[in-house]
Amino acid sequence: MGAADVGRRGPRRRLRTGLLSVPLAASLALLPSTAAHADGIRDQQWALDAMRTQEAWRTTKGAGITVAVLDTGVDDEHPDLAGNVLPTKDMVGFGASRGDRSWARHGTAMAGIIAGHGHGVNRSEGVLGIAPEAKILPVRVILEDGDPARSEARSTRGNALADGIRWAADQGVDVINLSLGDDSESAHPEPSEDAAVQYALAKGSIVVASAGNGGEKGDHVSYPAAYPGVIAVTAVDEDGDRAPFSTRRWYATVSAPGMHVVIADPDRKYYEGWGTSAAAAFVSGAVALVRAAHPGLSPAQVKRLLEDTAREAPVGGRDDSRGFGFVDPAAAIEEGGKLTPDDLEAASYGGKYFGSGPDPVEEEDPTAGWTAPAAGGLGVVLLITAVVIWRGRGRGRPDEFIV
Repeated sequence: MGAADVGRRGPRRRLRTGLLSVPLAASLALLPSTAAHADGIRDQQWALDAMRTQEAWRTTKGAGITVAVLDTGVDDEHPDLAGNVLPTKDMVGFGASRGDRSWARHGTAMAGIIAGHGHGVNRSEGVLGIAPEAKILPVRVILEDGDPARSEARSTRGNALADGIRWAADQGVDVINLSLGDDSESAHPEPSEDAAVQYALAKGSIVVASAGNGGEKGDHVSYPAAYPGVIAVTAVDEDGDRAPFSTRRWYATVSAPGMHVVIADPDRKYYEGWGTSAAAAFVSGAVALVRAAHPGLSPAQVKRLLEDTAREAPVGGRDDSRGFGFVDPAAAIEEGGKLTPDDLEAASYGGKYFGSGPDPVEEEDPTAGWTAPAAGGLGVVLLITAVVIWRGRGRGRPDEFIV
């Protein structure tokens, strides 16, 4: 099967005509004249087929697994998530709250990708996640871009990410999802964050992070994706091709869907989003399935499993665009049954994790500006942007921006 076969089910109507965008972290803009029927939401979740979820679900849907989502918070009352979300740990302590427009949007989107169970008759409506029986533990470590308290958080909550990682690991979570990152020109490793990641790995938590959205802006290294042991995820489209925005760097582990991704929102609308945030969430869901099937495997073993079983491996085995290939949880579950659990160890990056360097980068387009500036208290970016495609049983409102 060629790369063009990944996730393809025939012609698919594009929903991007007349796209409006605003250069804000986790910004959302509405599509003009776009509507999607409720039963069409599931049809647009091309990642479910691309990731062979039906095959994986013959073994497990993630029951008994907890995924910590370190983000802006999660709407535990969303109909696609109700019952799957544990109480939130808030490392920021102030900012927007339930009912505010700038509350828990990005985190809810990521949680839905990981563990959404849909709603309605036979749960046929809404977003279905990769591990729909897993639990989500929200850890609020960053504020949404539109939150008026964002500047205060940036100056006073700089340790929230590191503290959140350690706290999540102490709760015994199976997976830590980090759909955020700093890929600015000034990005650099923070010793406290690096140490927190190593602490989590040593405690048995598998850490997944978005590789960065700097593919059209110089491919700057993104943290926390570049810390040792992290499963760093790049984004591909429905054809299995690298998403143009997806950062190309030596730390890329695997690729996952990151274009035209249906995401849930606290406003009960559904959006079509794109970004390596979404790709990381898909892989966190895949890891939840692998951990449910093989709970004794160490973080290092799970990372190697994803590498060894990835589909559509690049020429030479890996590259900086797609890592070792497209994540395949069904194959990882099958192969994992042949392994004997290791002692816990950090999957630090030895020689085999390095590529030959980034692919050639075309001259930067000075008009390409949708990748957002830093948000929250951490100097990190929420690496997704989106446009509305469905609002309840009516039409989206194309006459407004939502920020």
